[in-house]
Amino acid sequence: MGLLPAALLGIDVDAFLAGARAMDARTRLEDPAANPAARLALAWHAVGNGRGERDMVVLPYRDRLALFGRYLQQLVMESIGKERDREGRIVRQGLTVYGNKGSTDQHAFVQQLREGPDSFFVTFIQVLSDGGAEATQPPLFVEPDVTSGDYLLGFLLGTRAALAEKGHPSILITLEALSPRTLGALVALFERAVGLYGSLIGINAYHQPGVEAGKRAAAEVLTLQRALLTLLRVEPQRLFTAEEAALAAGGADPELAHHILQHLACNGRVVAEPAASSYRTRYRAFAEK
Repeated sequence: MGLLPAALLGIDVDAFLAGARAMDARTRLEDPAANPAARLALAWHAVGNGRGERDMVVLPYRDRLALFGRYLQQLVMESIGKERDREGRIVRQGLTVYGNKGSTDQHAFVQQLREGPDSFFVTFIQVLSDGGAEATQPPLFVEPDVTSGDYLLGFLLGTRAALAEKGHPSILITLEALSPRTLGALVALFERAVGLYGSLIGINAYHQPGVEAGKRAAAEVLTLQRALLTLLRVEPQRLFTAEEAALAAGGADPELAHHILQHLACNGRVVAEPAASSYRTRYRAFAEK
């Protein structure tokens, strides 16, 4: 679904799909040594003992990949985080993903990565070309014989070496340039790796019962909100605490009612009469004009 907004932004979506198609062919090879997605999935399995025992920290060293870690967080955690395996046994599998852009944002957490708990591995993503696939500008020299891109490479290799010095494992993925085609290949690589890793640990990576549970719970909250508003409007002069309103609305969760009524009052949709404790605040509907 991201192709339409990408096309509207002028991104070459045909090139993006061509890159994904090329990676798809590579990731269908039966020899794991020649299959980059299989190698990536096997690395995840080895470093986390097949249990996701280490978090994956994503550090792409390119501004235009600043959101890639968030994408991987959604892809990997939604696909791998499962309570049960394909046989119905409780396994509670998962692979936690976090991270942000390398160089600048790495300062937010590299100190702990190097000297804190040994509970992670890093996925570094480097782009060899400093100016992108269609670079038209000469490199920016910030010192004699040193460009801004050289500094970026120094940060990446230096950070990787500093972590390795403390025994922290890492994976390095290298792109020659960043373009729609190589981005398509990168996305496809991780998508295929997730599917293969799911097979290795015996879970179904292609359904999201936890996501559906959250959606159902959200729908129940909105149903309760409608019930509370109806209750207050039926007796517009009566003041209810959240607990009283929850009981009158069919025995709902008082704390849930409290948060809903707080939200409605803050947004001017019901009247709140404050009390010493926020849980004793009383609510009523606005009087009809």
